[in-house]
Amino acid sequence: MRSAPFLVAGLLALSACAVPEAKLRTGLVNAGLAPPLAACMAGRMVDRLSLAQLMRIADLPKARRAESVDQLLRRIRALGDPEIVAVATSSAALCATGLSP
Repeated sequence: MRSAPFLVAGLLALSACAVPEAKLRTGLVNAGLAPPLAACMAGRMVDRLSLAQLMRIADLPKARRAESVDQLLRRIRALGDPEIVAVATSSAALCATGLSP
């Protein structure tokens, strides 16, 4: 029974990661990306960006839908955060080519 608090803490930590990833994935789909590409990118981006950076990306779907990944990346560049740009660009490239696990 002593391990119960650790199990609960572990489950809470896992669910805390899942919520931002799900929101980012949904946001990327709403912004115009295909669901498989959005899921792959969200998984990579959540592991590499802060919550504040993820919240900045969350505002992108409020704009009109992107017609391509390049157009979405242009919008991300407009945020002016080099780390977000680097992570989004590398995630898009790896996920689109199938090189990301």
